[in-house]
Parts: sequence; C-alpha cells; structure tokens
Amino acid sequence: MRDIETIRNIGIIAHIDAGKTTTTERILYYAGASHRMGNVDDGTTQTDFDPEEAERGITIYSAAVTCGWNGHSINLIDTPGHVDFTAEVERSLRVLDGAVVVFSAVEGVEAQSETVWRQANHYGVPRFCFVNKMDRIGAGFERVVDQLRHRLHARPLALQLPIGSGPDSGPEGFAGVIDLIRMKALYWDQESRGVEMSVEEIPEGLRDDAELYRSEMLDELSLHDEELMVACMEEGEIPVELIHRAVRTATLAGELQPVLCGSSLDYIGVQPVLDAVCNYLPSPQDRPPVTGVIPTGRREGEMDTRRASADDPLCVLLFKVQADTHGDLYFARVYSGVLTGNSKLWNPRLGKKEMATQLWKIQSDSREKVESVHAGDICGILGPRDSSTGDTLCDPKNPIALESIKFPETVISMAIEPESSADRKKLDETLIRLEKQDPTFRVHSNSETGQTVISGMGELHLEIIRNRMERDFRLKVKFHKPRVSYREKLSGELRITENFTRQLPSGLIAFGLTLLARETPESPELKVRLSFPPEQLPKPLLLVLEEALQKEAEAGGNYGHPILGLELVAEAVDFREGESNEVAIRMAAAEAFRRVRTEGKMQVLEPVMSLEVTTPEEFLGNIQGDLNARRAIIVNSDRRGDLCVLQCEVPLVEMFGYSGRVRSLSQGRASYSMEPCKYEIAPSEIVDSFM
Repeated sequence: MRDIETIRNIGIIAHIDAGKTTTTERILYYAGASHRMGNVDDGTTQTDFDPEEAERGITIYSAAVTCGWNGHSINLIDTPGHVDFTAEVERSLRVLDGAVVVFSAVEGVEAQSETVWRQANHYGVPRFCFVNKMDRIGAGFERVVDQLRHRLHARPLALQLPIGSGPDSGPEGFAGVIDLIRMKALYWDQESRGVEMSVEEIPEGLRDDAELYRSEMLDELSLHDEELMVACMEEGEIPVELIHRAVRTATLAGELQPVLCGSSLDYIGVQPVLDAVCNYLPSPQDRPPVTGVIPTGRREGEMDTRRASADDPLCVLLFKVQADTHGDLYFARVYSGVLTGNSKLWNPRLGKKEMATQLWKIQSDSREKVESVHAGDICGILGPRDSSTGDTLCDPKNPIALESIKFPETVISMAIEPESSADRKKLDETLIRLEKQDPTFRVHSNSETGQTVISGMGELHLEIIRNRMERDFRLKVKFHKPRVSYREKLSGELRITENFTRQLPSGLIAFGLTLLARETPESPELKVRLSFPPEQLPKPLLLVLEEALQKEAEAGGNYGHPILGLELVAEAVDFREGESNEVAIRMAAAEAFRRVRTEGKMQVLEPVMSLEVTTPEEFLGNIQGDLNARRAIIVNSDRRGDLCVLQCEVPLVEMFGYSGRVRSLSQGRASYSMEPCKYEIAPSEIVDSFM
C-alpha cells in the first residue's frame, strides 16, 4: 500500500512533436524506473512499444508507467499528440489528477495544444507547462508564455528563465535555466547525460532580468497567499517553502499555471519537472470527491459521492481496454475503497456482476501482479467480459455509477470486406474486439449495399486499424476508398398530424399522432419528448411510442446520414381502445417521421476541419493556392521565427491525400495538423453526388 498523499496521477499532454515521449523517457531514466534512455528516432522508447509507434516515431496509444521521486510515487501516462488519437488523451485526462503540458519553444501553442488544453479545462485538471526544445533555432520562451496567455487564456507563471536559446554551439546557445524561486543558475552535465547538475550564481548579464521576473512572480503569488504578501512587504528573506506553498495552492485551484523550460533531448531541465510534479500537482486527496448516480434501490436516481479513501465503498472507473493474449486488459482508476483480486464487482450499466480476477501494476508493455490496489491508484484488471470504456465497477452493496467518458464523433468512413468468405466470421469477431478497445472506432452494416463500414477520426486512424488487423489478427482485408461521414439537419420546425389506419388480417388498427419536429442548434444530440398528459396512453404504449420515434430518427435523414440537433415532441395522440396497439403505434411513428423527411427542409452537412499549416515563407504562395482550390477559408496567419503559420477551416472531403501534396509543394519542409471543427451546409454538388 502506498501513502495516498504521495501518489501523483499525471499525464504528459501536448501537440505532436513537442517532445512528450522524449521528456517521459528522461523522467523514467532519472527516476530510476529504466536503465537505458530510449530514443524516439531509434524506436527504442519505453512508452512507444507498439511496432507501429516505433516505425512511425509517434505515440498512438497512451502508455502507463510508474516511477518514484523524492518519496513520491508517480503514475505517469504518456499520451498521443496526433488528433486522430485524441480519444487516448480524453480518457486519460478523465482519470488523472494533474498534467504536464509540453510546448515546443519554436512552434509554441499549436492546434492540438489548444485541444488538449480545452480537454484539461473540461475535466478541471490542474497543470503546469514545460517549454521544451529551447536548444532549437528560433526558440522563444517569452513568445510561448505570451501565446499561453492570449491563445489559451491561461495565467502562466514563469518559475524559470532560460540561459540563452538555440544550439549551444552558438555564442548565446541554450546552456541551462535560472531558478527564480531560489535565484540560482542550474546547469546539466552532458557527459553524464544530465544526471549530474550544478547549482551556480546567476550570470551577471542576466541578473537584472531575473530580478524583474522574480518580482513579477512574487506579485502574482501574493494575490493568492496572504502570508506571502506579508513576507514580501517586510522586504526580508522570503522562505522558499512559503513560495512553493503559494505556487501549489494557486495551481491546485486552477488560478495559475507554472511555466518551466528546458531541452529534454539535451538532458536540460527535466529533474525540475519531476520536482514540480511532486511540489505543485495534486495527490488524489487534493481532488474533490467523485460524484455519481445511485443506480438501484430506494435512493435510485439520487447523487452520491466517493472520497479518495480506503474506508469508502469501492468505486472503480474503467478508462481503457487493451487486447491481451489471455483476454482483454482493463485499465482502471480506483477512486475509493480497496480493490482485491478474485472479487465480484457490480457494473451499473450492464446491471450485472463482473469478475476482477487478476490485478496488475502496468509498466508500459510489462506488468507485475499484485493482490490489492488502494484508493487513488491506477492498475490493470483481467477478468471482466462485457464491460467497456467508461464503465463503473463498484461494491454490489453500495452501487454508484460515475459519469462515463464522452468521445468525439467519427468523421471518416470506409467499406471493408474479407479477401475470402472463409474469413467473414473472423473479421466480424475482430471488428467487435477493436470497437470495444477504441471508443472512436465504429462499425456498422450498410443495409442497402450489405457492406461493412468502419468509421474513425482520420485517414491515419483507419490506416493504423488496417495494419493491426493484418499484423495482430492475421487478417487479409480489402479496403475501399475512404468516405466522409456527412450529417443532415432539419431547418426550422415542422408540425405533422398523422391519422394512421390500416386493415390487417387480424383486424383494423388505428392511431393518431401530432408530432412537432424542430432543430436544436444548441444541442447536437437527438431528443424525443412526450408533451401530452400521460393518462392519454397506457404506460406500456408510452414507452413503445418513445422508442419508435427514437428508432425512426436514428435511421437518419433523406440520404441515410445521422441527423444533428433534432427534437421530436409528440404533442397529442388519438388512442382508440382495441385498435391502437403496439403495431399501430410503430407504423404511425414511421409514417409521421417519413413525412418529416419529405415535407421538412432537410439539409446535408459536411464536416469542416480546423487546419494549421506551418511552412517556410518561400512556399507560402504555393500552399495558399492549393488551399484555395480545396475550399479553405484562411482565418489567421502568423509568423513563428522564420516560419509562416496559416490557420484555416477546410472541408474534410477536400483533404484526402493532403499529406503527400503539402510535402511536394514545400520540398518536405512544411507540416500541418488538423482536427474536427464543426459541420457546415454542404454545397449543391456534394448533395447531388448522393442522388
């Protein structure tokens, strides 16, 4: 059992290529959790252990590792930076207590940086920032801090200053950092790969800047700590512990975000990141108790809480499912109580018990079996059969259902089929398993064509899925051209009165229904509501009507695409004893919704992506011309050092094959990132293609 006050559950989050995985590798090495320092370019990192990750040099799957530092136990999750794998970030932040947000000192705040920051805001995760790659040409610490303030609406608090910037071969290259709390200069020995660190006096030429930044830091902290304010006014020596306490208080409250700097690749500034994790990020006990709904019993529907204590009833949230040779491995956060092996737990969503047969401490791609896991910790579970990501497992005598994890909608689809009919059953089983593991991977059958259609977050996402089928499941599958996942919406509102009658061999059936259909732009979800007095329809048939309307709306619009932002209100019914049975209600609902499709103004929506392209200025004209041809709207342009940055909104359908195109237009020197932004009304030529 580990002391809960010394546990830190943290995530490393950032835009792709900001240096998350390299930073994680250095952390594990300095903390003694690994005996070799892995390299992303060589494919030897601990957390990118999947063959696909090693080959591509990117993180695809979030990886959990544990290390110790200064008497603290750190559960660390390294997350992907690519938007196609944003679900890994979403589910990690749902269960983490704190985060380290890594930024490149050259690129600064990028598109996916904004996404992960919003996700951290959504879950109220305290965080601090690490400005990495200070050794690169064009690095700018102050510029990144300014972007944090203006682009992310953060309240950054610089605790360090860089000593120089750019390659250390230059006269003013990045050499170390100034600690503004202790007012010392820190240097790392390259021969020992950063293990040896020296503490020296601040260089004379940087002393004035350091004094100014320290004064600003103390002024900001004084607003959050009265004792520190008094100490500053007395103009004496301010205790370091008092400053640390003020930084921690403001960080946990989300009022400030400390900022450190360094270069993980050059072994500079990583140990202070570990110190900051222990000093400023919360333990499980520093976070508010989790809240959930009581699913059964006399208090059904009431809210209840669970404290991060071994004395509270057991409550566990499953946040990831990973394929394993002996069955699926479930990653779990224990919020309260004590989880033991070979225990039966209640799953409120399924309404049944699931077994937690074996418990494991996860260390990247290796694991160690344990007998029990206490509140505040993270572990792996073998045993559950039907549980999914976002499910709660709890004490059967004290059930609670925590809020599940919501994931973004898929934006791209493609049809697949096995190369031989003999593989059909194996393909179906594989797709079910993959869908269970990846919440942003969807599988459905097209009733008109009979094809199996898979959907995901982008071309790379589906390409990784394809490679997994071939490598891990030994399946030969044919993939058809990717398709965009369009949506439809009803413009305005429409009221339908349907008096349904039909003569069947069993007799006459009839049912009257007045249905109001209207768009709800403020909520993209489908809502079905019954507004007539419930006594007008027997209770079993009330449920039938609601279910029938829900099913008809979920079937999609005129072209079979899902409908966004629709509310259906059954305003009145004409129930006839002996004639209005379940069949009549279902057929009346189907006919009423058919009229909504044909008589209402249905519009096709296409997904629009937020695109950020970074390019040397000499290629800017070519790239802008290509974007104009793709119906892109440029919303902002900026400069980062000697690079130009274009921020655009562009329809996803126009972006197929863009990766190769942007490389050819820039001689391989431009880069881009893309994430879902919104849905817009599709042009007539897109709609005509559905005819």
